Amino acid sequence: MDLDQFLTERRISLPRHEHPAVMTVEESDRLVPALPGAKTKNLFLRDKKGLRHLLVTVPSKCAVDLNRLGEVLGVGRLGFGSAERLARHLGITPGAVSLLALLNDTAHKVEFVIDRALWGADAIQAHPLVNTATMIIAHVDLERFLAATGHQPRIVDVPVIATTDAAS
Repeated sequence: MDLDQFLTERRISLPRHEHPAVMTVEESDRLVPALPGAKTKNLFLRDKKGLRHLLVTVPSKCAVDLNRLGEVLGVGRLGFGSAERLARHLGITPGAVSLLALLNDTAHKVEFVIDRALWGADAIQAHPLVNTATMIIAHVDLERFLAATGHQPRIVDVPVIATTDAAS
């Protein structure tokens, strides 16, 4: 389904900001103008056997500890899903991964996990299924969007890799 149509039909209005294509958080920091809301990073993951798929949304600067996350979620060992799996389950390509792609998961094969800090934010940023724009999602609209897609968020303190970089 078309994202704009889906949002319009549900009276969810998300401001959209066009920008150059970005593939990484670093590119986003350089090329996307300062926008309201928390910046996000999205990981499309699978369990070791490839039976469970997860979309994990965290603050953009987080380095996720996948081993500990697998333990926290009771999933076991986690790895990144392939571009083919991403296209099959969420209908998008690498670089455009975003919680808004849950709209394409009508079979509910993807579990949605969001970091507690982001869930508590007034608003977050997300790509609208392409990496050439960013939408601002107020928390109330995030809840409405997830309810409309039938995805129950799993809110956790996503474990991060400790860094020794004092400049962080």
